[in-house]
Amino acid sequence: MQTAIAPIRMVDLIGQYQKIKPEIDQALLDIMDRAAFISGPEVKQFQANLEKYLDVKHVIPCANGTDALQICMMALGLQPGDEVITACFTYVATAEVIALLGLKPVLVDVDPMTFNIDPTKIEAAITPKTKAIVPVHLFGQCADMEAIINIAKKHNLYIIEDTAQAIGSDYTFTDGRTSKAGTMGQMGATSFFPSKNLGCFGDGGAIFTNDDELASKARMICNHGQSRLYYHDEIGVNSRLDTMQAAILDIKLKHLDEYNTARKNAANYYDSAFANHPNLKAPHRAKNSTHVFHQYTLQTCGIDRNELKKYLEENQIPAMIYYPVPLNQQKAYIQDGSYPITEQLCNCVISLPMHSELSEEQLSHITNTILSFDVAQDNNN
Repeated sequence: MQTAIAPIRMVDLIGQYQKIKPEIDQALLDIMDRAAFISGPEVKQFQANLEKYLDVKHVIPCANGTDALQICMMALGLQPGDEVITACFTYVATAEVIALLGLKPVLVDVDPMTFNIDPTKIEAAITPKTKAIVPVHLFGQCADMEAIINIAKKHNLYIIEDTAQAIGSDYTFTDGRTSKAGTMGQMGATSFFPSKNLGCFGDGGAIFTNDDELASKARMICNHGQSRLYYHDEIGVNSRLDTMQAAILDIKLKHLDEYNTARKNAANYYDSAFANHPNLKAPHRAKNSTHVFHQYTLQTCGIDRNELKKYLEENQIPAMIYYPVPLNQQKAYIQDGSYPITEQLCNCVISLPMHSELSEEQLSHITNTILSFDVAQDNNN
């Protein structure tokens, strides 16, 4: 009698927790015993360990990834009416904080291979009002940062990296230097949402920079603009990473490379299964960036993407569509312009279960189910 496989989850946070449960539980109990819920020593410890991991001078923890992006823009002194260039194919938070601050989001199309912002489209979008570029390291690999940095230097623009989906990814420059995602621009921002490669058990985020002055400003902004208690030098917000989340993240940071390797192994399994499939295109892996596979996103061609998703769900396999509507077509962000690659991707992409706990039995069931989809469709017609 064949043993049933474990339920397949889009992200298996339960399985991941079980492996580190004793350490997590003890850390949380220690915090409760001390009642050091805000700004406890675990926050500084996590900050220091993440700085070391990323080889970046400053990590400024905050409440979530959206806040991290907003605080970066505030620290850089961007003013209402300034224009900020970002990708059309991304989660709404990237453009949301731009608009929230009274800045103007300027959307450009993405590269058809990596889905990241297309550097060849950036320069045409620059105007005298442009002040910054926000490349999004989508799905787990870096945008073409060398090209973006060259454009930014030429036009005296800031770079804020949105690295919520690519923490741990390495980018290699043509001279052989390597840098971690989020550490190459003036500032970087990340999210520790539970489903991220490095995720906490609630909301959390962080800002990265090698600039002492920007780090000082960002820290003040996070804490109501205070330079010291009750002295407010900047307009600020209330955005702190609480002690429990910091403790969880510090434990999981020790396993981040292990988690990312497990994701790459799952991606390799998927790649092999779909290598010769006429209707599915596996994710492209850029030569200048490692891929940490926050998502494993297929492109469909010649089959109904929505029917495939329905078929998977009928077979107890979750799947997601990131993203079904281009940013330029969202009611809050409608923009004229040509975004053919973004529109194509929104109509054809589908993301499969991807996390560090996928077993070979689960991967086999997922891939075999997908490979049987054409046969099932033929039988239904």
